[in-house]
Amino acid sequence: MSEAVSRPSWQFARSDETEQPSLREVNASIRVPDTGLWFRRLFAFMGPGYMVSVGYMDPGNWATDLAGGAQFGYTLLFIIMLSNLMAILLQALAARLGIATGRDLAQACRAYYPRPVNFLLWIACELAIIACDLAEVIGTAIALQLLFGIPLIGGAVLTALDAFLVLLLMNRGFRYLEAFVVALLIIIFGCFAIHIFVAAPPAGTILHSMFVPSSQIVTNPTMLYIAIGIIGATVMPHNLYLHSSIVQTRAYERTDAGKRDAIKWATTDSTIALILALFVNASILIVAAVAFHGTGHQDVAEIGQAFELLSPLLGLSIASILFAVALLASGLNSTVTATLAGQIVMEGFLRLRIPQWARRLLTRGLAIVPVVIVTALYGEKGTAQLLVFSQVILSMQLPFAVVPLVQFVSDKKKMGSFVISRGVAALAWVVAAIILVLNFKLLFDTFAG
Repeated sequence: MSEAVSRPSWQFARSDETEQPSLREVNASIRVPDTGLWFRRLFAFMGPGYMVSVGYMDPGNWATDLAGGAQFGYTLLFIIMLSNLMAILLQALAARLGIATGRDLAQACRAYYPRPVNFLLWIACELAIIACDLAEVIGTAIALQLLFGIPLIGGAVLTALDAFLVLLLMNRGFRYLEAFVVALLIIIFGCFAIHIFVAAPPAGTILHSMFVPSSQIVTNPTMLYIAIGIIGATVMPHNLYLHSSIVQTRAYERTDAGKRDAIKWATTDSTIALILALFVNASILIVAAVAFHGTGHQDVAEIGQAFELLSPLLGLSIASILFAVALLASGLNSTVTATLAGQIVMEGFLRLRIPQWARRLLTRGLAIVPVVIVTALYGEKGTAQLLVFSQVILSMQLPFAVVPLVQFVSDKKKMGSFVISRGVAALAWVVAAIILVLNFKLLFDTFAG
């Protein structure tokens, strides 16, 4: 459990200070039953995976999935499937690192890398968090506009209030935070289940697109741009830091046997949760393909356009309302992951501890300012382009999180008996290589073209 700390909350830790547990105020705070049915043990570990899955269906995913489905039909379903499989592997490795070493990814980087490298990794991760927060601000503001007629700028400013919501839930206990997340996930899942039922897409075409890639994904620059945006929106770099920390909220035995059992259940939890995220992401693209690509509306790339067209094109009067409700739930939910990830990254890399509300307002302020400026200058179209661009920025930060993670979990000196096998290590390095190659290709096309 957390220890009492006498020094002020806003202060750098001394370099010779014993490293504190990640999120020490909730570390090992959730009881895990020693015996009983397997379902009880799984339930005790359920939560972190769903919190991580929030980042895989945040408003940034909506922009890239809508654009992909409207322009290219079902073609980019393969990218959604691929990125989700990458996410399942990488999040399992993040959970393993946190449980086996007792350090989150940021703390591990600080412990094993020289200071200049740590500073570079910290900057990259902060950029990723700001890009993610940017998507949340835009998505939530758009949802408030669609549902209640609040102007985009006003909605963006209102999103700053979510700092107090997260603080309230954290003060009540980590399980309350997890319950809030799961409740909103159920709303999102239910809304898209209705959309899919009404859209009635061809199952055979969907399965073929998911498992058989098209060469156009690489040869078509526009498709590649959206594909990399989907990867950036799906495999969230800061989620790797987040997951390696929040799995430690469980009070499992800190022995080899206890850790091995915890890794098994934590991996099961995140895998199930990410399959749910796959359904949501695929649903957004499939609905866009059915409603827009096949009806001559291939130019739909903005959430506002989709809202206006969904009900008449799907023939369901509440389709647009369900779409906006799910978007609002997604935006609210995503604030949790950004808040915690920001705290974990700052404490892990810098050992700088500031109050949660101050950290949240700082991060949210950095996201609100560009949204307000772009909205004032370019209107809704500029905001939509900024949303897609934020996901590409996220993708660019991925190597700075993926490479250290794979390096650590592949190192026997750091992981001991919990080191991953050579086969898993090889697969993880292939995933890292795919991300690096796709990012290089995008940069080359951008600056050469």
